[in-house]
Formats: sequence, structure tokens, C-alpha cells
Amino acid sequence: AMVATSVFAVLGLVFVVRQAEAMLAQRSVQALSRTGFLSPARSFGKRVRRRAPVKASAGEIGDEVRVRFAPSPTGSLHVGGARTALFNWLMARGSGGKFIIRIEDTDQARSTKESEESMLDDLRWLKLDWDEGPGVGGDYGPYRQSERGEIYQEMAQKLLESGHAYPCFCTEEELEAKRQEAEEKGEAVMYDGTWRDADPAEVEKKLAAGEPHTIRFKVPSGAKVSIDDIVRGVVTWDAEATVGDFILLRSNGVPVYNFCVAVDDALMKITHVVRAEEHLTNTLRQGLILEALGIPMPRYAHCSLILGEDRSKLSKRHGATSVDQFRRQGFLREAMINYLAALGWNDGTDQEVYSVEEVTEAFSLGRVVKAPSMFDMAKLKWVNGQHLRSV
Repeated sequence: AMVATSVFAVLGLVFVVRQAEAMLAQRSVQALSRTGFLSPARSFGKRVRRRAPVKASAGEIGDEVRVRFAPSPTGSLHVGGARTALFNWLMARGSGGKFIIRIEDTDQARSTKESEESMLDDLRWLKLDWDEGPGVGGDYGPYRQSERGEIYQEMAQKLLESGHAYPCFCTEEELEAKRQEAEEKGEAVMYDGTWRDADPAEVEKKLAAGEPHTIRFKVPSGAKVSIDDIVRGVVTWDAEATVGDFILLRSNGVPVYNFCVAVDDALMKITHVVRAEEHLTNTLRQGLILEALGIPMPRYAHCSLILGEDRSKLSKRHGATSVDQFRRQGFLREAMINYLAALGWNDGTDQEVYSVEEVTEAFSLGRVVKAPSMFDMAKLKWVNGQHLRSV
């Protein structure tokens, strides 16, 4: 009787342990599903959206997602830029993260306040509200690059002191001569490092004399930059063979685009950079700068271009291409969100008409495709018609 009692006790204990393990496993699956690392299975007799994993975390699961849309205010908000803003906004809203607007206006010759206001007005019409940026503020401002000059000077000084940058006293004439010589020899046009390892005494002498100079980044020998792009997969560059020591600050002290972007993404704690594929090559320089500053690179997602119906890059010659033009033509905001989201993304179902709430729930960077998307005006009109019927 005692043996039987002991056996039943052991069996009971095993049952309790297994029940506990099953409950723990179920909770783990639920937790992973919430993070997007597991996709829901398809139920019999009921269509359930199958979503790809977002691959979203730049750090530990649970880190706050921080994404940004960073337009240059040199014209109207193009539908390509609007789609980039939308993808970032959807990622932030779908993850409980932050959507940041940063104005990249270092090109003062082309940037205008009117263009900035026009772009922001278009975003407001689309109701792509931002958590930090112009008119809102935030902990990591200013949010216009033209107002962040001291920050860039500070970071350039930091790179100089750590040996990752150096003053270059080459004149424009000297650089042009080097460029022509390289082209004549059929060689890649890259800076030859004339001042890379210059005598410190000579450098100090020129600095003391106030001679004009740029600040160049010192590309490490044998350096490679590799990213696991959420859209394009693994991309690797041989930095030394691809770029020479590139400029960070021009001779007038104005910072170059890639330096500003790298510094801003770092200091604004951006976790994911979602942008057009034309910026893919910029990632090399930005990655080198971030590594030199000792700051982890964000996750990248480079989205393919939007093409016109003739398969060339969408431009004004294809007709309306700006958000404001479509707004003036009477297109609904909901239809624009629906159509722009579908340019390069789908949720794995046959659904074509979505509410903004449905898109926000279903969106995943893991389902953004590599192939370019064609802007189909007839399809946009059809989508707009579907939304008009539901008003």
C-alpha cells in the first residue's frame, strides 16, 4: 500500500510539473507572437493574416522602437517620400514606439522654409502625427540640422581626438589634379591620403597660421561594413576599396550630409532606419562614423523605388507625383494611406482595401519586397472609389 501511494505521489508530481511546463511554453509562444517573432498559423475555414517576422529589435526584445522620417525641404512631398514616412509611422504605431521628424536642411542654397511647411502640412493631412520634431519638440532636439552646427563641430572634435579624423590642407586645385590623374589611369577616384599621416608639427604650424582645411575621416585599413538589411538581406562593403578618406567638415566648417545623418541617428537614439534604396550606399560612410564613435548601428530597411508606368523612376513627367496634388484632386486621405502602403508591401492575403487601422495592425517590414513598385493611377482611383463608397 505504501509503494502504491508513493507511485501515485510521483505520478501526481510529474503531472503537475508537465502542466506547469506546458503553461510556461504557451506563455512563451504568446510572448513571441506579440513581438512578431512567431507568425499566427492559418485556421481551417477562416482566413487569418500570416505575417512575416518584423526582425525589428535593434537591441533586446522590448527596447523602444525609434524611427525617423528625415526630408530635405527642397520641394513638395513626393509620393515616394510619403511612403517612406508612412512605413516609419506604421512601424512606430504598430510597436508602441516613437516616430520622429528631422529636417535635413544642410543644403541651405536649395532648402526653404516654405517647402518645410508644405511637407509638414502634407504629413498632417495624412495624419502621420509625430512624437518628436518641429512644432512638437523632444529630448533630442533641435530637429533641424541647420540648428545643430555646434553638435557636429563637437563630434568632429571627438573624432579628431580619438585619431579617427584629421585635418586636410589640400586645395581644390590639388584635388582636381588628383581626380584627373586617377581618371586618366582608369583608377577609382578616391582621396590618396596625402595628409593622413602628416607630420604633427607641420599640421600644427598650418593650423596656427589659420590655413583653410577640411576634416577627413580616416578609413581604417582593411575595414569592412556589413548590415543585415530587413528588406535586402546581408550587404557588405570593403570600405578601403570603396571609399577613400572622406570629408566630414568642409573648409568653411559646414558638415557634409553623411556625417550629419550618422551623428543625428546616434544622438536621437534611432533604432531602425527605413528609407529609399538610393540611400543604401550612404550606409557605408554612416556605419564607419558610428563605429568610430562607439555607437551601435541601427537596423536598416532600404525600400525599392517607385516607378512610373513606363518603368522609369517616378517623376513629374508622369503627372501628379506630390501629396498636395492628389489632395487637391480630391483623393481621400484613407485611400492615399491604403494605396501607398500597398506599394511594395502586402500582408500575405488577397485583401486590397484597408482602413488605416487595418494597415497599422497588419504592417510588417518583413513583408516589404525588394522589387520596385509601379505607380498605377488607375489602381489608385479604384482604391479611392472603394473608400468613397464607405464614407
